[in-house]
Amino acid sequence: MSSPIADTRTDNIGRAIVLTLITIGVFGVQDAISKVLVQTYSPFQITMMRYWGFAAFSLVLVMRQAPLRQALNSKVPMWQVLRGVLLMADIWFFALALQTVPLGELQAITVVYPLLVTLFAIPILGEKVGIFRFAAVAVGFLGALVIVRPGGLPLDWGVLFALSSATLYAIYIVITRKVSQYDSAATSMTYAAIIGLVLSGVVGVFFWQPMGWGDFLMVVTIMGTTCAGHGLMVLALSMAPASVVQPFNYFSLPWAIVLSAVVFNHWIDPISLVGAAIIVAAGLVVMARERIKRVRVIADPRLPGQE
Repeated sequence: MSSPIADTRTDNIGRAIVLTLITIGVFGVQDAISKVLVQTYSPFQITMMRYWGFAAFSLVLVMRQAPLRQALNSKVPMWQVLRGVLLMADIWFFALALQTVPLGELQAITVVYPLLVTLFAIPILGEKVGIFRFAAVAVGFLGALVIVRPGGLPLDWGVLFALSSATLYAIYIVITRKVSQYDSAATSMTYAAIIGLVLSGVVGVFFWQPMGWGDFLMVVTIMGTTCAGHGLMVLALSMAPASVVQPFNYFSLPWAIVLSAVVFNHWIDPISLVGAAIIVAAGLVVMARERIKRVRVIADPRLPGQE
């Protein structure tokens, strides 16, 4: 007979996976709406308004747990500031890439970030990475080269913006791991919200254009989906460990391909799809390897970190 506790845990994991997939669906719709808007308005204006939703969600969530002044009390404030700047720059570059790069190809390029996390964790966190994970990273980058091959996606500023976005987000993730050793999640969320709010406003105000009611409603939708998406993500992570739901984030790739076809009538070409599949496979291999390594270390704390 199965244990009620085990059944509850399994049920929660199933719900967490469903919520993760819904979250990805929400964020994909948000990206599609943003792509429509950046064809008319500056990416910096759209990013500023989009960030208002994220900042409002983050600050309300934090203030429900602790006073804002307490949340701002960081043991590593410079790292927190750098982390906030990196997140804002990542969103700027992603919005700039949305202007010219199709959604499917853009998502295919940016999903290299888990592989980049593996590389940046070496100098920033002092992690040791063996030949196995290095090989997976190399294979992943090979997949990216397949996408931007001659005759494939043109190697222009949009592609460079997409690669920059993935790179900055990877560094942001690594620094988030670093500051989590010293500060609470509420402190990290507060710094990201406030720094992004200030930076997006200082830059975005110089690119402001009046908006029609239809476009303004799309921006409001983006802000709403931002709050909804992050809320669902927090709920999913409260039901299951991040290592369990993380692989399902790759659903963002097929979803982006579908949205690109339905909304913009653009299908990713078969060879680029193969390149995207290579990136996803390499990323899943790295995740699986890290999860196995964590299980081994928990089982035997004396076990040295080996690949």
